[in-house]
Amino acid sequence: MRAPTPRHAGLGALAVAALALAGCGAVTASQATAPARHTVVVLAASSLTESLTAIAAEFEASHPGTDVQLSFAASSTLVTQVNQGAPADLVALAGTSSMVPLHKSRIAKGGIRMMAANTLEIATPPKDPGKVNALADLSRPTLQVVLCAVTVPCGEAAAKTLLAAGVQAHVVSYETDVKATLAKIQLGEADAAIVYHSDVVSAGKRVHGVAIPARVNQRLDYPLLRLTSNPSAAEFMTYVLSDQGRKLLRDHGFLTL
Repeated sequence: MRAPTPRHAGLGALAVAALALAGCGAVTASQATAPARHTVVVLAASSLTESLTAIAAEFEASHPGTDVQLSFAASSTLVTQVNQGAPADLVALAGTSSMVPLHKSRIAKGGIRMMAANTLEIATPPKDPGKVNALADLSRPTLQVVLCAVTVPCGEAAAKTLLAAGVQAHVVSYETDVKATLAKIQLGEADAAIVYHSDVVSAGKRVHGVAIPARVNQRLDYPLLRLTSNPSAAEFMTYVLSDQGRKLLRDHGFLTL
């Protein structure tokens, strides 16, 4: 058989190159039609853990290509992080007093909305070994009571409630946030705690709730603050405040405004 001439070899090389270019063109076209990825970074009070996680999941499902990154902590911790330049698009706080130390320069123009409200409730282990029926029972010296630290909204609100009721609770531990406080009850390490109503609802059968009378209870409004001009952050904020978002907040024990 005769070896291919240089001309034949050149045509073969051109054909291979053309196929390669066509393949590259196909990849480029495919990439061009793929949805762009967007990220929304949200810092939120720990009491919003379950509700915002559910809202974010629904938002992502209805907004392909957008990822909502959630980080939860005590409101005072979140404000410190934002003031120090944490790269967040939104911050959701427990109680309007929590946003007082927040540097106003960090808040986008028109970027403050109230998303929900919460009240307090006593939580005990499911079988209520301490026999807690009322706020006054928390003063019994045989009862192990845990509260949030007074530097965080749930602790400040609990202190106001106890003062209004004239109750000196037998406190054995102050915790960093409401989830840490509730964990003491769920683990059976305390007899009673004052937490948010939403936390009792989210915990379900893992805790027993005891109502606090409205005349001494505290109501905390939850501000949602936009920190950047990220369009996806504005969309998520709108979704949180929508009928769908508010329903999920109510399902998790929050009051909606």
